[in-house]
Amino acid sequence: MIPEEWGIFQTLGVAIPLRKGLYIPDLVVAPEAALATPGNFISASEAHLVVEITSPGNAGQDRISKPAAYACAGVRLYLLIDSWAPGGPTVTLFSEPEGDVYRSHHAVKFGDPIELPAPFAITLDTGSFPVG
Repeated sequence: MIPEEWGIFQTLGVAIPLRKGLYIPDLVVAPEAALATPGNFISASEAHLVVEITSPGNAGQDRISKPAAYACAGVRLYLLIDSWAPGGPTVTLFSEPEGDVYRSHHAVKFGDPIELPAPFAITLDTGSFPVG
């Protein structure tokens, strides 16, 4: 569950000023008040959770460039759903951003549950995630 004043958004840009970039994640969870800025984007630091789902063409960027950019911008949680991972389909939760790295990350194979910490405090069942 998320607080009432938050929303789940698709096609919402997240601005990362230190990287002079604007990314459009697959999902963003952020306070609706963050949308007060004109345009279809928010400051990445307003995002409580960013979700990326890899495809063969963007897997490298989702695994390397985006975690560094999201961490640098202070995105609290980054969830990477990677059906193209070299060791098999995985879901990785990155947390505790510091500088341009996440100090903590936890990966599970598709089919295993993964816990999202507070304020979400939910367990995602990855058993129904599509492979490839």
